[in-house]
Amino acid sequence: MTSATSPALAEAFRANEGFLRGLLYRLTGSAADADDLVQETFVRAIERPPPRQDAPWRPWLARVAVNLGRDHLRLRRRRRYVGPWLPSPIEADASGVPEFDPPAREQGDADPETRYDRLESISYAFLLALEALTPQQRAVLVLRDVLDYSVRETAEALEISEANVKTTHHRARRAMEAYDRGRRPVSALAEPTRRALERLVASLAAEAPAGLEAVLAEGVRVVSDGGGEFTAARVPVVGREKVVRFLLGLRRTRPDARVIPRSFNGLPGLWIEVDDPAAGQAPRIVWRAELDAEGRIGEIHAVLASRKLSALKARG
Repeated sequence: MTSATSPALAEAFRANEGFLRGLLYRLTGSAADADDLVQETFVRAIERPPPRQDAPWRPWLARVAVNLGRDHLRLRRRRRYVGPWLPSPIEADASGVPEFDPPAREQGDADPETRYDRLESISYAFLLALEALTPQQRAVLVLRDVLDYSVRETAEALEISEANVKTTHHRARRAMEAYDRGRRPVSALAEPTRRALERLVASLAAEAPAGLEAVLAEGVRVVSDGGGEFTAARVPVVGREKVVRFLLGLRRTRPDARVIPRSFNGLPGLWIEVDDPAAGQAPRIVWRAELDAEGRIGEIHAVLASRKLSALKARG
């Protein structure tokens, strides 16, 4: 914000910064991109403010932000990304996610059909499922099913027709059917995930293949996002035997790594620090796990890229 910023805009920034960051994180899956887009939203507000500055700013700011986010997603899909793309982890649980105030409605407005709460909508499973949607589908789904927007409000925010909103929303929900069939409450997964990660860490520390095999699902996958910045598997490692060999190999190349339990996106995870890493090795890594129906680890996500970890702070 600059010294030339109007008092109304300065107050709007203070009141809406967290809301916009939460919206844009869900829309892009990247905390760093969300921060950049929040700043760009307010630059737009400084350069081309709304015609009525005495009206509530949030609907106008949300419209600018969601359209910037939609354009950003389109650009991201045209760029080449080295290796698998994963959302950036954030350290947030049910008490740390900004509230989304539902829009003020006039009498007679259609009742929205909200489906995903604020904690589920930052979960890795949800953010990864959103990657199957087009940018427009993703924007409509987030507005309708997370932010509680009506059809009319969504149409106004995205500057499309209400008929287009309904069609796009139907297609987005159809694309989310596989996720919806398997979804489980995030809160119910916290304790099983913590126990599974504890067993994983203990087995790695003991270099015990049998212990690793016991905690891993048969079709387990390891997906690593180094963004081309650090050495990382550029294709997922799939299958229990291959994953055991892969994990033990990592353990032997990083014997002095510090493994610190933390919470990311509402579930337990691991923060890994390496002092004096070798060339190409990441100094900080986040590991997180998705469990299958039997409570075994079905996926391990390893996030190494520095930009993906920019929202997290090291702990002493």
